[in-house]
Amino acid sequence: MAKSTDVRVLQANVAFEPVRFRSPLKFGGRVMENSTLINVDVTVETKGRKHSTGFGSMPVGNIWAWPSDKVSADQAEQAMKLFAERVIGLANAYDDFGHPMEIVYQLSAEYAHQAKLVSEKLGLPETLPALAQLVAASPLDAAIHDAYGVVHGLNSYDTLSSKFMNDDLEYYLDDQFAGEYLDQYTLREPKKTMPLYHLVGALDPLTSADVTKKIGDGLPETLGEWIAFNGLTHLKIKLNGDNLDWDVDRVLQIDKVAAEAQAIRGCTAWYYSTDFNEKCAHVEYVLEFFKKIKANNPQAFDRIQYVEQPTNRNLKAHPDNHMHKAAAIKPIVIDESLVDYESLLLAREQGYSGVALKACKGHTEALLAAAAAQKFGMFLCVQDLTCPGRSFLHSASLAARIPTVAAIEGNGRQYCPAANKQWARGFPGMFEIKHGTVETGILKGPGLGF
Repeated sequence: MAKSTDVRVLQANVAFEPVRFRSPLKFGGRVMENSTLINVDVTVETKGRKHSTGFGSMPVGNIWAWPSDKVSADQAEQAMKLFAERVIGLANAYDDFGHPMEIVYQLSAEYAHQAKLVSEKLGLPETLPALAQLVAASPLDAAIHDAYGVVHGLNSYDTLSSKFMNDDLEYYLDDQFAGEYLDQYTLREPKKTMPLYHLVGALDPLTSADVTKKIGDGLPETLGEWIAFNGLTHLKIKLNGDNLDWDVDRVLQIDKVAAEAQAIRGCTAWYYSTDFNEKCAHVEYVLEFFKKIKANNPQAFDRIQYVEQPTNRNLKAHPDNHMHKAAAIKPIVIDESLVDYESLLLAREQGYSGVALKACKGHTEALLAAAAAQKFGMFLCVQDLTCPGRSFLHSASLAARIPTVAAIEGNGRQYCPAANKQWARGFPGMFEIKHGTVETGILKGPGLGF
């Protein structure tokens, strides 16, 4: 049933912003040296003719969202940008009033068709995969939620109850959620501070001996320097997934460097997550990885909090890749595979015990996944897409409002810090990291909080 608080989209616009990296980032066998931000603004109107504008931003992220042997990285980026423009067209043509969850849910029903049209227009041998669709549409999704909160003078996380939403979660998920709303799965106040997960890419130097050419921009060059500079306590480690000896040695070397740096700081507790970016052929690789790390350095093994998506993202095509044995040891988190509720259920069936939320998959989808994961008692974390500026603030606000998320990944400050400069002036506690934490408590203004 319609509510007086419902809004409609009056005007949506999109622009693209190039972002240069200060150093290359390697993950999953691929290297990134630059990116492009999709920036969206949306003006909404209430039934009482009140107007407000919201904003959304997200890197295109094509190398992560659409790895392909048939479509080049440049072609994938072009297609995702065109898809973003077509989604803006959908929003401008959508004249119904509703809650942001409802509006985005209705628009998303057209994503697959638009993806097909984009690929046909560009003559591509593949259609944009679901993950690439979500990423390209995510700035619009965020902007609608942001504008809705702003027009009502409320934080968007305070507009997720039955007072504002027209449908309960059964409509979006299934009958297990009958009578429930998203306010039950989100916090009314953001967490005051949260630990920051710092990324250690496969090319990132650990010590000065690994530095072949200094960047010389005044920022740290090595892992040890970053730990001291930001007071880091959480490290996300990118691994190969197809070279066990290298992966084990990389973790052991990182732990050695971290132990030396933390000893100087007087820090006795720090943590790791490990990310294989789908490159492991099977769960036995992960089990052997655990075994060798534990045998060589039990403390390093204990510091591993969770493991991200070790095997192929196509769960249906790889039904034998069950994670039950590994998940009995450490939380195994679904990431690239997670594109909707169906994929979450399938991942859970195949043994995944955790969920990686990403703002780049859409604010609407992230909220639904967060609710489902909490209902099912799954481990939750919020991951990054090398998000600078507004996109990082969005990601952090999401992490700060989901009860069981303990830390937030943020690596834009490492790889593209120039894109943070204008934002750091207004939100220094989010971009100038001290004591290894971000000051998420400040993200409580109208809209998405910033």
